[in-house]
Amino acid sequence: MSTTIAGPDGQPRCRWCVVAPEYLHYHDTEWGFPVDDDRRLFEKLCLEGFQSGLSWRTILNKRDNFRAAFHGFDFDRVARFGARDVARLLQDPGIVRHRGKIEAVVNNAKRVRELIQREGSLAAFVWHYEPSKAPAKPENASTSDASVAMSKELKKQGWQFVGPTTVHAFMQSMGLINDHAADCVVRPKADRARRQFTRPAR
Repeated sequence: MSTTIAGPDGQPRCRWCVVAPEYLHYHDTEWGFPVDDDRRLFEKLCLEGFQSGLSWRTILNKRDNFRAAFHGFDFDRVARFGARDVARLLQDPGIVRHRGKIEAVVNNAKRVRELIQREGSLAAFVWHYEPSKAPAKPENASTSDASVAMSKELKKQGWQFVGPTTVHAFMQSMGLINDHAADCVVRPKADRARRQFTRPAR
């Protein structure tokens, strides 16, 4: 079976992006394009954690609500959340009300502050795990050597909900790898963005 399907404009795209209407714009403008902004990287790690056991469509539809609930994923503010904040968020119907995942965001906000003190930025840390070449793997692989390595280090530092599958999805979406199908119309655009991207110094 082909790894692409014709989009609304007739151009081939990764098959997953036509499963739901919300996916198309995300696929065409975000997924696979490199990011070096610490807050956006932190947000995506958190949202991938919330996605665990759910569909990305659920999280994408609630993304603005998540941003409001967690102050735009300002980790300096979220790191100060306490039990009352967690209780408040557990009553927020606009997000995924899972205590463990909410508490993980608060915990990870503290961990990212520590990481930035050591590394200079979250971006410098995560881009250190960019594979030197595109991994040879099936299109539907859910982990990679790089995601296993990053997950292991994050867990060692005390992060939560950052398993290899979660980290792999994060790497795909934030452009550390270009996993657009070979004949997807967006793949060359993502490749060009990655070539022009200045990797953060570690």
